[in-house]
Amino acid sequence: MVHGVEDVVALHGFAGTGRIWDGVAERLDPARFRLHTPDLPGHGSASRLRPVTFATCVDHVLAAAPERFALCGYSLGGRVALHLVLAAPERVTRLVLVSATGGIDDDGERALRRRQDEQLADEIEHESIEAFTTRWTALPLFDGASPEAVALWRADIARNDPAALADVLRGIGTGAMEPLWPRLGELAMPAVVVAGERDPKYVALASRLSAALPAAASLVVPGAGHGLPREAPGELAAALALSSG
Repeated sequence: MVHGVEDVVALHGFAGTGRIWDGVAERLDPARFRLHTPDLPGHGSASRLRPVTFATCVDHVLAAAPERFALCGYSLGGRVALHLVLAAPERVTRLVLVSATGGIDDDGERALRRRQDEQLADEIEHESIEAFTTRWTALPLFDGASPEAVALWRADIARNDPAALADVLRGIGTGAMEPLWPRLGELAMPAVVVAGERDPKYVALASRLSAALPAAASLVVPGAGHGLPREAPGELAAALALSSG
């Protein structure tokens, strides 16, 4: 925090960019918060950064971040955020996880997901961004989003390259991630875990994450689904502000 303004680093989800936080930024008081929204390796302006691993993502974010900051991560960005805060807990003042998970516990289930991620990567790396956008936005996970939210999302996906996103799936997809649940007790900073009401899988994960983190609460946003930064930017901005104390 500098002169009363808190630095907040916000990490986007898979196939997004930092621009997905624009609606949240517009709703935060600039006298209280300074939002930093880097593109993660394999995405947007960082699409050529290789290799795409959790370690390189952590290094990339930390290199550009203020010395001390609040950390917010959405979906894939939430998984990167957990790796980051475990690697450098002294840099993070508080943690906000949005539609996030600590990983897949079951070895067989995780191996299956990795095979699915690799198959999807093989399929999309030669697609156009338009074809990938249609494929990705049609997933059942994202059902129920408003046309306005979908339009914002499609515009954000268009800032990406499918071949780079294929490398993201192979390197830091859900199937490639070793579960972090056993280490969450190390994280003593205040935390809030947010999920959308229409996203029952991640509502359950939010409850589990908040129970595993020593100083955490969970928040369910009414009427929202998985895509909280684009579906409910006002509610997410309020959650960020309230959790700052």
